Amino acid sequence: MAPSVTILDYGSGNLRSAERAVAATGARVTVTDDLTAAADADGLVVPGVGAFAACMAGIEEAKAGPVIAERVAAGRPVLGICVGAQVMFTEGDEHGVITPGLGLLPGRVTRLPVRRVPHIGWNTVSPPVGSTLFPSPEERFYFVHSFAASPADFADSDALVTTTEHEGAVFVAAVEAGPLSVTQFHPEKSGAAGAGLLRAWVATL
Repeated sequence: MAPSVTILDYGSGNLRSAERAVAATGARVTVTDDLTAAADADGLVVPGVGAFAACMAGIEEAKAGPVIAERVAAGRPVLGICVGAQVMFTEGDEHGVITPGLGLLPGRVTRLPVRRVPHIGWNTVSPPVGSTLFPSPEERFYFVHSFAASPADFADSDALVTTTEHEGAVFVAAVEAGPLSVTQFHPEKSGAAGAGLLRAWVATL
């Protein structure tokens, strides 16, 4: 039987485009705010767009934080996308306002230290040796964001960190940390490259 994937609806994210992209892998996909479904699915996708603080407020209102954390602690796969990736970190700093994240990855999400933000468009990434999500290192993915995590925060971590750069600033494009995977870019908007990444993730379920 095909693996089941729940896309968490907590009031933020490109839910239908994510649903279509994950369903194209052959997985059985449900978009729901039901926490039992989120806990029980073979894989959980946490999308997110907009502000870090707003997404965290949505997660807290939905009482979804413990479900996400318990899945990761139990070794059950979670995929965070864009701001849904950012909220996995310790905290976010938006214009000097610090918002606690879920604390499942180390570090602070901050504004990109460049002249032009947001960073919008297609960009190549540099995955590490051993990456499961990136079978080809030369593919391009679609980004739209002004904030990101720093690879320096993973100096003492065993996580596999994929990076990219914008105007010379290097930042985290993706992280693979056991059952938790996150992408700063949007795989559901990244054409064949994004489809390949989602197939690779679903294959781990």
